[in-house]
Amino acid sequence: MSILGLTIDYGPFGFLDAFDPSFTPNTTDLPGRRYCFANQPDIGLWNIAQFTTTLAAAKLISTEEANYAMERYGIRFMDEYQSVMTRKLGLPKYNKQLISKLLNNMAVDKVDYTNFFRCLSNIKADPGIPEKELLVPLKSVLLDMGKERKDAWISWVQIYIEELVASGIPDEQRKAAMNSVNPRYILRNYLCQSAIDAAEQGDYSEVRRLLKVMEHARMTTKREWKSTHASHLHGLIGRACACSLAHPEFQCSIHIS
Repeated sequence: MSILGLTIDYGPFGFLDAFDPSFTPNTTDLPGRRYCFANQPDIGLWNIAQFTTTLAAAKLISTEEANYAMERYGIRFMDEYQSVMTRKLGLPKYNKQLISKLLNNMAVDKVDYTNFFRCLSNIKADPGIPEKELLVPLKSVLLDMGKERKDAWISWVQIYIEELVASGIPDEQRKAAMNSVNPRYILRNYLCQSAIDAAEQGDYSEVRRLLKVMEHARMTTKREWKSTHASHLHGLIGRACACSLAHPEFQCSIHIS
């Protein structure tokens, strides 16, 4: 991590598709999963601790200043995390219990992280929706579940709708706000690999197509794509669709050594 807080070690890497807090793409990290997704906040703090230790040893900062920096990291991290999650759910204020239950459900059912939040914007703030219809907006991401898991999700959606009603934010306004922070298109591991394979053979067209999609990751309709890429539309919509699809099963077993 650089002094600006930027990651400078880019490998091995992988994208979190199905939500799994213990996910790590590095085979050397598998035994203890020190650098898994759930541990990233603590690893950030560990990096800062090493940096402040070095500065303190060189007498560039005091021990008190080093401790203050680490305290500030925790505060700033949680402030930003709560803000991000609140906006992803389209709520006006942070609800720890609601978000914790959501993440637990997503982990149990290995729900596609990106696609879930995009679909969530389709839920209406209507407490009168019949129970059997509550999961309809999420049917493309809640797959192959038995009654017990469906009941767990219905319970969560009911509480979520109560929060939406209490917020008083109109459905369309909330949907637009959520879609502005929840991308429709993301890179997938297998798409990156196909682009890499082609590039190694001297064909960079797939890399360019993926780059164009990622530049407009929150676009929703073909009309938006046409207005932005009228001169080179061919292939982009199809690739965009692939970037918004759930990951294939074989990708779950991909690790990098």
